[in-house]
Amino acid sequence: MTSQPTPTKAAQATGGPGEPGGGLQAGLKNRHLSMIAIGGVIGAGLFVGSKAGIATTGPGILLSYALVGTLVVLVMRMLGEMSAANPTSGSFSAHADRALGRWAGFSIGWLYWFFWVVVLAVEATAGADILEGWIPAVPQWGWALIVMVVLTATNLVSVGSYGEFEFWFAGIKVVAIGAFIVVGGLAIFGLLPGVDAEKAGLGNLTDHGGFLPHGPGAVLTGVLLVVFSFMGSEIATLAAGESEDPQRAVTKSTNSIIWRIAVFYLGSILVVVTLLPWNDPAIEDKGSYVAALDSLGIAHAGEIMNFIVLTSVLSCLNSGLYTASRMAFSLGERGDAPKAFARTTRRGVPMTAIIVSVVFGFVAVFFNYKFPDSVFLFLVNSSGAVALFVWLVICFSQLRMRKIIQREAPEKLVVKMWLYPYLTWATAAMIVFVLGYMLTDTEHDGRETVLLSLLVAAVVLVIAFVRQKTGAGSRSSAQQPVAGDSREEARAEVGA
Repeated sequence: MTSQPTPTKAAQATGGPGEPGGGLQAGLKNRHLSMIAIGGVIGAGLFVGSKAGIATTGPGILLSYALVGTLVVLVMRMLGEMSAANPTSGSFSAHADRALGRWAGFSIGWLYWFFWVVVLAVEATAGADILEGWIPAVPQWGWALIVMVVLTATNLVSVGSYGEFEFWFAGIKVVAIGAFIVVGGLAIFGLLPGVDAEKAGLGNLTDHGGFLPHGPGAVLTGVLLVVFSFMGSEIATLAAGESEDPQRAVTKSTNSIIWRIAVFYLGSILVVVTLLPWNDPAIEDKGSYVAALDSLGIAHAGEIMNFIVLTSVLSCLNSGLYTASRMAFSLGERGDAPKAFARTTRRGVPMTAIIVSVVFGFVAVFFNYKFPDSVFLFLVNSSGAVALFVWLVICFSQLRMRKIIQREAPEKLVVKMWLYPYLTWATAAMIVFVLGYMLTDTEHDGRETVLLSLLVAAVVLVIAFVRQKTGAGSRSSAQQPVAGDSREEARAEVGA
């Protein structure tokens, strides 16, 4: 971490004009990328939000997680195909730029940035709440300020320091869930010495009103409650642009996402609903994972889980700041944001992009404390459906990019979407269906979330089309989305 990394071709290709540091640098090691890929699918929402899904759906929540997990696997396969052919810090935004038009890259890039700066506020507040419980002498707003400042400093030092912090944050999450699955599995089958898990058993999957106690329709309601906990799976494709071997990193993370979702989501939730009846009041009162640990008589289960949740929150905050800044960097590089966003330090850090992102995060934190039920609620709901918008754009981008890659550089198709184009269209249809079903959901704010997110998206789209009509932010050939390994290739592809 102390030595200055040498920029690779991929890193150099992402550098924008006028950058004193020469663009982003390949400061992420293979172990960083591996853990970022694994940890990216484990958000704090898994630990905190799963109790609502279980209460609403019963053991059938497993089907909800399986449906969303399948959707994520398919979307990440499409993104992996495009990113392996062209690793870039802009990821799906850069691909949409080239495949669908500049309006698409501009719109989805800014929407994604907006999503993550709001997440910064949500996670900072959640982490501060836990820390205040441990050390009440420091007020909650003070803890929120501390964690934001510390992780901002981490991201400002170098991409390697971000990778190192994320390596350990993600490592703790992975070990914790792995241990939970092993211990819970042994207890279910009565193989855990000294533990009498009297409520545990496979009968919990069917004995309390059946596998679907609220009917098959509850599975779709469960989908609405769990879909947003999967956001973050795509971070590895953004980070790959700053690794030593971007193509290998993208390919590896894409190929491993199936087992990651199967183990960490389906595996851990299966343990929860097998250790305890789905309608056990403890799940709602304490949270699903704490209640499951308590049922085994594990001492200080709540504090253990609070530590794990805090780690997940800090991991999400760390990656959220990184992701928002890299998307801002990419937008600046393509002329869709101020040019200052595309400038880097000597260490390859987009300082302006990081500072602007964290400032908006601080503003959102302020709104959370001063206007939680008005301004901040609007921010959260208006960014809530962005995940589904991103996935939909990835589908349509892949439909076009496959043809472009096959025409210009077929040797770069090292990752291919299965059953193209039929499975791509089916995935897009499923996403549209979920958005449509959300419009019928008034109990869990699904309708409000979609309508407000569509409102924000419409505003961004109008700005994109106005800019395109007026020629604002017109880019030079060096700012065109890069599909090859050099600036010469990029210039040759202008107008393709």
